[in-house]
Amino acid sequence: MPIHELAALGAATCWALTGLISAGPAGHLGAPAFNRARQVFVTGLLACYVLLMGVWRELDMGSAGPLLLSGLIGIFVGDTLLFETLNRLGPRRSGILFALNAPITALLGWLVLGETLSAFAVTGILLTASGVLLAIVFGKRRAQMHQWETIKGPLSIGVLLGIGAATGQAIGSILARPVMATGIDPFLASLLRVGVAAFCLSILIQLPIPSIKPKGPLTLKVAAMTALTGILALAIGMTLLLFALSGGKVGIVSTLSATSPVMILPMLWLKTGERPAGGAWAGAVLVVIGMGLIFM
Repeated sequence: MPIHELAALGAATCWALTGLISAGPAGHLGAPAFNRARQVFVTGLLACYVLLMGVWRELDMGSAGPLLLSGLIGIFVGDTLLFETLNRLGPRRSGILFALNAPITALLGWLVLGETLSAFAVTGILLTASGVLLAIVFGKRRAQMHQWETIKGPLSIGVLLGIGAATGQAIGSILARPVMATGIDPFLASLLRVGVAAFCLSILIQLPIPSIKPKGPLTLKVAAMTALTGILALAIGMTLLLFALSGGKVGIVSTLSATSPVMILPMLWLKTGERPAGGAWAGAVLVVIGMGLIFM
């Protein structure tokens, strides 16, 4: 397999690992506090790169507005809902729900940007939705007792939060797409998106609302694991994806980088010692096939 396709699989692996590593600190701190700590750390890393490389000179007001709005919706709202879903439904279910961002993005691209939806894309959207439904409803065996397979609170609320996270990510992508097409440095764009999310989360946590306050202290171990999720997902995963897109075909790279719902299953098996149910495997495979058809 060519190196660019391997890089896309590497990005998917990073994102699958992030889902596992995030479960502990996200549950300890709560979704808003965990996401704030993660985003502040990543903002610092991106700011150092942008300043050292001098790419901040590429920024203009016409690009800044859409990117800030993209970060507000895609990262501030989307990521916070994603980690709340993770706390309620565990890594497997939250990962499979978040995969809905691909068909939602395709639909929004058709509705908002006037992009054409082929018969392959429509079939892919239906397959992806079916795979998500299959993995949620039939993805757990009765013998599986690990806490990550436990549903906290009503399943319907967790599913709605996951769909909200995927929708936020999709809207953020639609907003950023025209700006990225101008050739702006991706790290500069990421700094704006992540930075506005970190700023908004920092303000949100100061509000006198008990449910958004940190659930536990930011210990050294929790801080290290939180920072690791940012490094894996953004510093490494995003870099691998950018490299993959630099030399690989967009459709193939996008599909391979979206295989996280499948990759997380053997990781969960190794971590928990519990074999995922047949419904989980079947649903994840349907999601990946559906994404492949969408990107065709």
